[in-house]
Amino acid sequence: MLKTLIKMINAFSSNTDPGAIAHAFACGVLLGFMPKGNLLWVLLFVFIFFMRIQRATFSLTVIVAALFAPLLDDVFNSVGYWMLVKESLIPVYTKLLDIPFVAFTKFNNTVVMGSLIIGLACYIPAYVFGRLGIWLWRKYLADAVRRSRIVKLTKQIPLIQKLSSLASKI
Repeated sequence: MLKTLIKMINAFSSNTDPGAIAHAFACGVLLGFMPKGNLLWVLLFVFIFFMRIQRATFSLTVIVAALFAPLLDDVFNSVGYWMLVKESLIPVYTKLLDIPFVAFTKFNNTVVMGSLIIGLACYIPAYVFGRLGIWLWRKYLADAVRRSRIVKLTKQIPLIQKLSSLASKI
């Protein structure tokens, strides 16, 4: 976990494409919101895994978004219910359930459907927020944080020195 965090911090300050980091953040929000243990989550994970994204950012964002997802379950449930009871889509859902293995996606669960819809709706704002955050970090914050007094003091702690040497090897 620490190695992943170090890779993510290095990517923020390195020549890593900001778009790859922002997409990783947005994909992490999408998957972090969704309940795990269904075929839809696994299919999305495999699809996202083969994209050109910054995987450390993706992993940490999935973990953080998954921590906040239970707080949003009522919202996911409401949105999913609203989507699943739409009269015009009921024939589509019926045909989908007749296809083998589609039921394993659990798309007919209100929380799964709601979290998918909200995750997709949050994708573009999360991408923009991630891209803006990286720009702000690289333009203004990175040098200021490196020069700050507290960073200079913490670099003198032996454990931090060891972690810094590990980060330079990665």
